[in-house]
Amino acid sequence: MNVINLFKIALRAIAANKLRSFLTMLGIIIGVASVIAMLAIGQGSKQSIQANIAEMGSNMIMIRPGQDKGPGGARGDASEMQSLKLKDYETLCEQAKYLAAISPSVSASGQFIYGNNNTPSTVYGISPDYMEIRRLKVEDGEMFTEDDIKTSAKVCLIGKTVADNLFPDGQDPVGRVIRYKSIPLRVIGVIKAKGYNSFGMDQDDMVLAPYTTVMKRILSITYLQGINASALTEDMTDQAIDDISELLRQNHKIKEGDEDDFTIRSQQEMMQMMNSTSDTMTILLLVVACISLVVGGIGIMNIMYVSVTERTKEIGLRMSVGARGIDILNQFLIESVLLSVTGGLIGVLVGVGVALGINVFAHWPIQIQPWSVLLSFAVCSATGIFFGWYPAKKAASLDPIEALRYE
Repeated sequence: MNVINLFKIALRAIAANKLRSFLTMLGIIIGVASVIAMLAIGQGSKQSIQANIAEMGSNMIMIRPGQDKGPGGARGDASEMQSLKLKDYETLCEQAKYLAAISPSVSASGQFIYGNNNTPSTVYGISPDYMEIRRLKVEDGEMFTEDDIKTSAKVCLIGKTVADNLFPDGQDPVGRVIRYKSIPLRVIGVIKAKGYNSFGMDQDDMVLAPYTTVMKRILSITYLQGINASALTEDMTDQAIDDISELLRQNHKIKEGDEDDFTIRSQQEMMQMMNSTSDTMTILLLVVACISLVVGGIGIMNIMYVSVTERTKEIGLRMSVGARGIDILNQFLIESVLLSVTGGLIGVLVGVGVALGINVFAHWPIQIQPWSVLLSFAVCSATGIFFGWYPAKKAASLDPIEALRYE
């Protein structure tokens, strides 16, 4: 019996029980759709995180006071949290070999007021280099200068969110005086909008001021809450970290073998950590989706068993007129593969549709992987062969006389 005839027989058998065939394929459809949708969401999230981190500066280095301790990230006592001084910043400015830009960092959160309008936000005390490190741009107005830093000038730049909340009528914020608590700050610039990042953080909800202004006039502190820097190139990040660590250990007179009283982190570390987390979540989702494929395969096996039982007399008749065992085996195997591959085709369409729907309605980033579609087809074919083999083998091994007597 040729293959074309076997395909025709298999198609007729499937068409004769349309609802049962569809319900049999449903497990495969759900499994394949889940694999494609989950991989699209996982890869889309990964790409979005990488893009956001790269936008913040893939060669960015963050130095914080104190030492991370234990899996909970608990830090030391309050004195350790004041271990970074202006002297450290100046030393790194003068002696660090692999840094393209460096800025101190102090911050305070509270209400900003202009007229009858107010909004909660955070003021960051930084130097002009911070704009290069964080890849920020001034959309309107100008950046404060080194003279403003020396004189602790009461000037600031505001993000788009702060500007919209304090000046809802659309008036130009530049030149206006806003207040943080009782301290007046003259707005000299508006930062170009960057929107929300993949962590849901509003990157435009901030106020930037000279670090000396925040330290002296707002916080009344003499230490730094952090130092941000960027390496000359992404490849030089590790060298820059080693150089920074050596200079700070010298400044803090830390003996060899003693723990640092500061922590250095790079965007590369963050990217690796986020990628690892994203990959783990994608694998977990993929495992759950693959379970659906296995359940779908078991459904095919179950239905093929039922089909063999129902068509025992038909099998006996075919064998009595010359059909060989291999023909019967191929007939049921083709039927099984057709069910799984058809289910796979529908599953691919459903999976792509679900992924696109999530992107359109939930605004989640997606990236449909071509290899996930190919993998789904391969798995579908393998499922059809694997779970269809035993029922087909059982059909092929029936005794023609016993099969004809079957009621």
